[in-house]
Amino acid sequence: ISMQLAIGVLKTPLTSEMRTKKVSPVDESQLFAVPDGWKEPAFTKDDNPKGLLEESSFATLFPKYREAYLKECWPLVQKALGDSHIKATLDLIEGSITVCTTKKTFDPYAVVRARDLIKLLARSVPFEQAVRILEDDMACDIIKIGTLVRTRERFVKRRQRLIGPKGSTLKALELLTNCYVMVQGNTVSALGPFNGLKEVRKVVLDTMKNIHPIYNIKTLMIKRELSKDPELRLQSWERFLPNFRHKNLTKRKEPKKKTTKKEYTPFPPQQPESQIDKELATGEFFLRESVKKRKKMEEIKVKQAEVLSKRQEERNRAFIPPKEKPVMKKTNKAPSEAKINIEAIKAKVRKAKTKKLGAPSVNPVPQTKPAYDKKKKNKG
Repeated sequence: ISMQLAIGVLKTPLTSEMRTKKVSPVDESQLFAVPDGWKEPAFTKDDNPKGLLEESSFATLFPKYREAYLKECWPLVQKALGDSHIKATLDLIEGSITVCTTKKTFDPYAVVRARDLIKLLARSVPFEQAVRILEDDMACDIIKIGTLVRTRERFVKRRQRLIGPKGSTLKALELLTNCYVMVQGNTVSALGPFNGLKEVRKVVLDTMKNIHPIYNIKTLMIKRELSKDPELRLQSWERFLPNFRHKNLTKRKEPKKKTTKKEYTPFPPQQPESQIDKELATGEFFLRESVKKRKKMEEIKVKQAEVLSKRQEERNRAFIPPKEKPVMKKTNKAPSEAKINIEAIKAKVRKAKTKKLGAPSVNPVPQTKPAYDKKKKNKG
C-alpha cells in the first residue's frame, strides 16, 4: 500500500500553488543539537527477553607482574560482571583472562564491555578505574606507541615528556578531557567519554612526533573557554586558536674536512706496485736467501738499538737535577735623603725640661689643675 501511495504521489502533476510555495529554511544546528540533560534509556531484560542464540567469548593475555594484583581483585571482577550475567575465568598457568556470555545474558554489548575491562586490567589500569567501562557513556582506547619512534632512548624521553614532571602534564590532560590516562610500557590506556578519547589520542600521537604536549593543552584550554559562550558555539574558532609553527633555529653543522669530488676520467687508476716489483727495482730479488736474512737481522738490530737508547734517555731524565733559581741578596740601603723634623725635636726638648729629676719633695705643692688635664696635655 505504501508503494502504491508513493507511486501515486509521484504521478500527480505539480500545481502552480505547489511551484510558487517556498520551503522555509531549517536551521541545521538545531537538528544536530542534543538537549541538555538528555540521556539514553538503559538496556533492560524487557528489551531482549529471549536472550542470545550463540555464545561469544574473548580472551587476553596478561604479564607476569600483574598476577598478584589480579588474584587479589578477581572476586570484585566476577561480582561486577555477574550483574550482566557474564562469566569470567582467570588462568594463572597460561596467563590469560577469558570472558564469555551465558544463557541468562540479555545485553549483546555486555560481552564487548567485559572484553575492554580485561584489556584494561592487563594494561596495569587499577580495578577502581577499569570497572567504569561497564557504564553506558564510557569508552576506552589503548594507543600503541612502541613502534612510533625508532631509537629506544628517544622513545623513553618522549614518553617521559608526555607524563611531565611529577605527572603534571598527564594530570592537566586528564582534567581537560575528563579521561583517565595510564602510561605503561609501550601503550597508553585511556578511559572516558568519546570526545575526550579523541583529544587524548591526538595529544599522545603528536608527542611521539616530537610536538610538545603543552601546545595541545593550551589549545584545549582555549576550546573549553570558548564552549562556555553560547554565541560562539556555532561559529568557527580558527581565529581564536593559536597557530604553532615548527622553527628550526639550529643550523646544520658543517664538517671539518670537506671532500671535493675529483673530475671524472674514463681511464682507470694506475695499479700499485707489488712486493716483487719493489724488490726488482732495488735489486733484492736477485740476492741469496742467506744474504736477505742477514740484511733483515741487521735492520732489526738497528731498530732495537734505537729503542734501547730512547728508553735509557727516559730513565736518565729522573736523575737530572732541576735548575735552581739564583738567590737574590737583600741589600738594606740607607736613606739618602732623610728628612729631619725640627719641630718634633723642639717639642722633645721642652718636654725634658719640664720633668724634675731626683727624689720627690717631702711637702709636695698642691696641684691646682686636675690630673686628667695634664694627661691630655701630655698626649697632645
